[in-house]
Amino acid sequence: MLKGAIVGFGFISGKGHYPAYLKRGDVEIVAVADVCPARLQAAPKARLYPTWQELLDKERELDFIDISTPPAFHAEIALAALERGIHVLCEKPLTVSVAEARQMVDAARAHRRVVFPAHNYKHAPVVKFAQEVIRQGRIGTVRAVTLNTFRTTHAKGVPEWNTDWRRDRRLSGGGIAMDHGSHSFYLTFAWLGSLPTHVTAKTLTLDARYDTEDNLNCVLTFPNGFAHTFLTWTAGVRKVVYSLQGSQGALVIDDDDWELTSGGATEHGSIESDWMDASHTKWFNSLFDQFRAAIREGDFVGRELREAVACIQIIETCYRSNAEGCRELPLALDVMKL
Repeated sequence: MLKGAIVGFGFISGKGHYPAYLKRGDVEIVAVADVCPARLQAAPKARLYPTWQELLDKERELDFIDISTPPAFHAEIALAALERGIHVLCEKPLTVSVAEARQMVDAARAHRRVVFPAHNYKHAPVVKFAQEVIRQGRIGTVRAVTLNTFRTTHAKGVPEWNTDWRRDRRLSGGGIAMDHGSHSFYLTFAWLGSLPTHVTAKTLTLDARYDTEDNLNCVLTFPNGFAHTFLTWTAGVRKVVYSLQGSQGALVIDDDDWELTSGGATEHGSIESDWMDASHTKWFNSLFDQFRAAIREGDFVGRELREAVACIQIIETCYRSNAEGCRELPLALDVMKL
């Protein structure tokens, strides 16, 4: 039985993580911290704290901490938890800068504790199907990937506390690239079987009320191909559309529906993946199983953590590329050597 604490009892932890924890027999959430009194009132039967500092000071038997705050606070909380010998499960993006991400890697290694990002799109059933199609060689070698994520607005936080925090750079670290970029980027790593070497990006802010971008266009160059990612908070529909183009076929995913062309034949199907449920609570068990395995195996600085650093490097470089006239920039940090 793992004893855990949640820091930040907002939408994703309240509607996503915690309901999944309740259904497991191998974890108990013993403490919750949130700066909003109304959110503490909505929290489960656990020891409640108004700050994460007080929680860490008073809770002496924690196995892990689930960090579900806005990204600007991830690194500070994670580093303090690691110093106390506590494993860390952290919502994406892992941090808002590469410098902070490298600090977390160093601390995970120094304190011999796992840092694990909540890269939950890997655990969507239709995404797992795509990975199996690649593994079986049904479309040959993947050479080009497109990932289109359409949203009609930014994801809203809980009404009791700053529901539009994702559009406030002080809290979010950035706009849609920071909030949603990781999901697209780590999928490209899996589908192209490598990490990108260069990025070219353009950001746009169509809603001038906010200081963060609501659209991102970027191209990632890989040693064996390329990926194009388009993210928007100003679409007319909520949808994901992915395509994987291989040397012997292709797979196109439109939310739950898929079309597979292989060996001259085309198949169609659908795999229920609950894309419309923004909590993604049904994907969480699979993710937590991996986190628990990393703890059991002592995989403190594993591939998941390194990929999270790679995502931050791409996001940071996307912003630089846009600022420098959308020119192609190298991704110089070899995260696999961290």
